[in-house]
Amino acid sequence: MKIKKHDRREKMDQIINHAVLSLDFWQDTVTYEGSTMPTGTIGCEVLNIPDSTIEKLDTPCNVLNQLLQGMNTGSVDMKLLPQVQQAAGEIIAFLQVTPPFSRLNRSYFEQKLAAIFSEEYMEDAKAYLQLTQQEQLICVLTGQHSKATMLVRIAQVLGHLSYSLGQYKETLMKFAERLNEPGYDRTPDGYAALFGQFFKGEPTLSPGNPAWMTLTNASVQYVAATRPGKTEPQLVKRMHYVSFVGMFRSDLFEGLCVGHAPKKCPICGRWFLTIDARHTKYCGGLAPGDQRGRTCRQIGNLRGREQRELADDHPIKAIYTRRMNTILQSTRRGKLDEETAAAMKKLAKDKMLRALSDQRYASTVYEQEMTQDALLKAVQKK
Repeated sequence: MKIKKHDRREKMDQIINHAVLSLDFWQDTVTYEGSTMPTGTIGCEVLNIPDSTIEKLDTPCNVLNQLLQGMNTGSVDMKLLPQVQQAAGEIIAFLQVTPPFSRLNRSYFEQKLAAIFSEEYMEDAKAYLQLTQQEQLICVLTGQHSKATMLVRIAQVLGHLSYSLGQYKETLMKFAERLNEPGYDRTPDGYAALFGQFFKGEPTLSPGNPAWMTLTNASVQYVAATRPGKTEPQLVKRMHYVSFVGMFRSDLFEGLCVGHAPKKCPICGRWFLTIDARHTKYCGGLAPGDQRGRTCRQIGNLRGREQRELADDHPIKAIYTRRMNTILQSTRRGKLDEETAAAMKKLAKDKMLRALSDQRYASTVYEQEMTQDALLKAVQKK
């Protein structure tokens, strides 16, 4: 059975179009390489890639760019092949351990890239580059020289990776930092207001305007797709991109539209995604250096509780203060002797400390136990 040319081309395109540079949006979620998550997750995760790591990508990316420069002049330097293979391997090693790329199928892409950056593909590229631009365009449409066209496209995407990450962080980090300022209105209306202030002006195709990429880096399809974990298909918006920076920005902006936004955890310093207007302060990741393996949220809640317990207006402290004043007044009026009053004060303090250490302790029950009659009875029993 013969495979139609367009089917063959689709299979070749899958490595770059569908899996690597394609997102499925549905309601407030996005699906990337078989993983469904809140929209904005991918764009938020990229903010956590260290600048030093991106700088290390410059070396392997530059090797692929050397290959591209040769192709732009219509020639392929076969001597570059070992360096290109090594560079691709270094980039794959980076992708395997770095979210959001770590969601990609490792074995699938290792096999595909090993085939693409091979002598067979390079030889096909040599023949392809001898054609005129019009003939090359016909090859793209008909599926001829598919190995060469795939090699060129993969080399472009991987070669531009460090640049894409750097451009994304340079622009969007400033925007995220503004969102992270204390007291900022973390609602869709608030996000829209800041977006309008931060990204001013109409996008144009001017090379000096970074907004031009928003017009040229994506195509949209509406398809019926069965999302991971589901049995029935849903109508999703599938977007294909020509660059990683376009994909990351699109996901982050789609997230803002549904009320999702990045926030910086004050404990670990990493960015995480908030999905509602609640003032979530801490992420759910493991707190760095915590020997008990607690999350930042657990550590943050503990810190918050300690601060609340130290506050003068803490409800339990307020009950304790009122009771101590009552005991003091009763002593002055002669209703209590000094020894009984001292015992009641100690008992009241012990109860307060126990109540503060137990978050589940109901204030109403505590207040009942702290009445003067209850304290007096407890002392008399002793």
